Amino acid sequence: MSEVRFGIIGCGNIAVTHLGFFDRNEIPNARVTAIFDIDKSRTDAVREKFKDKIAVFDNEEEFFSSKLFDAILICVPHYHHPHYAIKGFEHNLHVLCEKPAGVYTKQVREMNEAYEHHKHLVFAMMYNQRTNPLYRKVRNMVQSGEYGEIRRCVWIITDWFRTQRYYDSGGWRATWAYEGGGVLLNQDPHQLDLWQWICGMPVRVRAFLGFGKFHDIEVEDDVTAYVEYPNGATGVFITSTGEAPGTNRFEISLDRGKIVIENNKICAYKLKEDLSRFIKQSDKPFTAPEYETIEYDIDEPNLQHKGILINFVEAILNNAPLIAPGPEGILGLTISNAMHLSQWTDSWVDIPFDEELFLKHLNKRIEQSTFTKKTVKATETDMSDSF
Repeated sequence: MSEVRFGIIGCGNIAVTHLGFFDRNEIPNARVTAIFDIDKSRTDAVREKFKDKIAVFDNEEEFFSSKLFDAILICVPHYHHPHYAIKGFEHNLHVLCEKPAGVYTKQVREMNEAYEHHKHLVFAMMYNQRTNPLYRKVRNMVQSGEYGEIRRCVWIITDWFRTQRYYDSGGWRATWAYEGGGVLLNQDPHQLDLWQWICGMPVRVRAFLGFGKFHDIEVEDDVTAYVEYPNGATGVFITSTGEAPGTNRFEISLDRGKIVIENNKICAYKLKEDLSRFIKQSDKPFTAPEYETIEYDIDEPNLQHKGILINFVEAILNNAPLIAPGPEGILGLTISNAMHLSQWTDSWVDIPFDEELFLKHLNKRIEQSTFTKKTVKATETDMSDSF
């Protein structure tokens, strides 16, 4: 195989972004040969734009049986991600899935189990923030052990501001039945993935979620969560779509210092001796250990979505290691589900948790929902701002 032919599933905002990369020839050795969406108005628009260059389908079976592509790029609402991934495996197709991996871990676990029978295929997640050189550098710093063991991590990510217009721009947005959640499932999958990618998985969670706190929606738009790790370290995650000006500050305190990521910069404070030893052995009652401040200038490109696409193609053609392997999509979602379950049960939630209990609570909210969704046609500006 000298090139990878893509079939894109979905014609929404993010699919249009990906199509732009291919249309500008920014993804080497790859092209889009087919597009599928159940919305005929969307497929008609795509068909008109690309004429005979791309085959356009509004029938799922015809799309998959066409054999016009080697890989699929899944760009549909969250609930459908596992369905199309599994169908892709069954048709011997490589799969690249937009975030999140799904709405609840049970369906994502089924997706991962299906992949176990098709390990010859390439399966990846569109976790484009893993291409960000800031977070790649911090992950290397933490994993190297240079700064010691993590003691605490705090991520305040409140620069996801959205107006009511954003939520009204799509009938599926911010509903239990069609999106499955709010800020945790739409905006934060990237941060939740990076959080566990850098700091590891917590063992238990206690979270407090505000449902429709700032907007006329039924899902969460405000979250404060506390987690605990196997080594006794703790973490805090705060997020919202209703604060301005927002903050994006990720602070990791370790035994030999502290690492802070904010304003697209890394500032590290490296202690001259281990904090745990200093606390026990110092004869000074108030004086903290000395440290040096190190600022890192990151001049590497941040390729984002394009970087994941290029890496996915290289993995197919040349066995390149994946930046975001598909089976890892369940990890950030596990934290997200645990936060929801903690709020719903008003209790601590251990990880792993009872997946059937989570699904029971989610289905209850879907069945008992009396929320009336208002929708307005999104303008071009609205769609641009949503990215």
